[in-house]
Amino acid sequence: MEVELKLLIAPDDVPAFRQHPLIKQHAQAEPVEQEQHAIYFDTADHELRRAGAGLRVRKAGKRWTQTLKAGGSVVSGLHQRHEWESTVRGPEPDLYALRKLIDAEGPWEALIASPKFAGNLRPLFTTEVRRTTWQLRLPTGDQVECVLDEGKIANEDKSEAVSEIELELTSGDPLHLFDFALALLEHVPMRIGNHSKAERGYALGAEASSVAVKAKSLVLSKKMTIEQAFEAIVDNCLQQIQANAPGVVQSNDIDCLHQMRIGLRRLRSALALFEEMIDVPETLRQELHWLADEISTARDWDVFATKTLAAIKQDGTAAELGDVKKAALEKAAQLHRVAAQAISSVRYTRLVLSFSRWMQSREWREPLLALEGKSLRRRLKSFSTDLLKHDKRRLTKRGRQIDEADTHARHRVRIAAKRMRYDTEFFQSLYPSKDTKSYVTALSDLQDKLGWLNDVAVGERLLAELQEDQSELAGVAGYIRGYLAALTARDEKKVEKLWKKFKEKDLPK
Repeated sequence: MEVELKLLIAPDDVPAFRQHPLIKQHAQAEPVEQEQHAIYFDTADHELRRAGAGLRVRKAGKRWTQTLKAGGSVVSGLHQRHEWESTVRGPEPDLYALRKLIDAEGPWEALIASPKFAGNLRPLFTTEVRRTTWQLRLPTGDQVECVLDEGKIANEDKSEAVSEIELELTSGDPLHLFDFALALLEHVPMRIGNHSKAERGYALGAEASSVAVKAKSLVLSKKMTIEQAFEAIVDNCLQQIQANAPGVVQSNDIDCLHQMRIGLRRLRSALALFEEMIDVPETLRQELHWLADEISTARDWDVFATKTLAAIKQDGTAAELGDVKKAALEKAAQLHRVAAQAISSVRYTRLVLSFSRWMQSREWREPLLALEGKSLRRRLKSFSTDLLKHDKRRLTKRGRQIDEADTHARHRVRIAAKRMRYDTEFFQSLYPSKDTKSYVTALSDLQDKLGWLNDVAVGERLLAELQEDQSELAGVAGYIRGYLAALTARDEKKVEKLWKKFKEKDLPK
């Protein structure tokens, strides 16, 4: 199993990295530089990629080597994958030699053994890099191969620069890779690298530059411990957050920012869900709050410009509404740049590395151990049922007078509904029934309508900001406020109906 932490570095910062005092201090010898040329292979319909694998043949000096990487996981830049490698005579893979290395029981051996696969295998893209390698021995005794790759990935007529650092653990504790990366970050800015060169090569050949990533389906087992469920839920949230970060940074993608915000909200909800047993360090809580603020403001303006204003009937005010929308979109674009800067910052990288180190070290177990195992012995379904009952009691209490609720009270109901929706979805796989789906649908419908009313309230505040900056919008601003007030009165009645429908639903069983 290959274990490496991948970080991205700007070309302008490479000289500082090469001279980093920690590299010099822990290097066991002078660095080795080598020009490398790699060819990545797959079938026309990307069978290897769909099987979670990547195959390359690489030339370094006069030697050709084939490598198959498959399976494993990637979280916060830490890549853990199966790896098989052998020498080949030239720039073509030797599938027979590769099959002898792979576990015969694994899914990849059967794929490679297929005559159809061998007949359809072809080169897809290439990489050309200058690799600088340092062999490091950390103070903790860990052996780490530190690699700096500079070059490019090319897929047909498209290319993309490569400037990245790989910290591969030769022997020792993966936890210390995070410690070393955090120490490097004190002097050289870097970003998390969750995508391998193979993934970047495939993406280079795709038409879309960035695609928003929704949360993957979360499947928990009744046999899981509470600890294992916590780890699975947090990992699921982190994957959604980090999968959307590149789209926010590289293209200011509205949908990527939306999904990143949802992932962050789900993560914070998950941490709150287990808060009686798991104590999150205050520094991490504060940094998650900072990140939420940085991306939420841009999202509020996105919603106002593209959703809230779109609900207003124009009736001869098209030009004036267009002016408001244009101003709102300009404000949103400005705040998207702010969000992109935050996600590109050292502060964000430090947050991701620090949070992942906390999870990898399992320091969150300390409060659990203090409970003398009582909570750990509970069955996961019993534990989740109690949590969902608590969620429903809180939501029911807040929604008791929903027909008379003001904006603040509705906001509290919405927050409770949103948390319960996330929590129910976390544990939904433990309750596989039609009733569960019906319950989640009713809860989602309620939360969505409450969310719309919140969007309207936020829109009124943002409208006031625009009017303060551009007094000429005062006339149309009054029209918008009146229209939104009418929509609010109408939809408050819909909320009451959705609330009654939800209360009729029983908790998943």
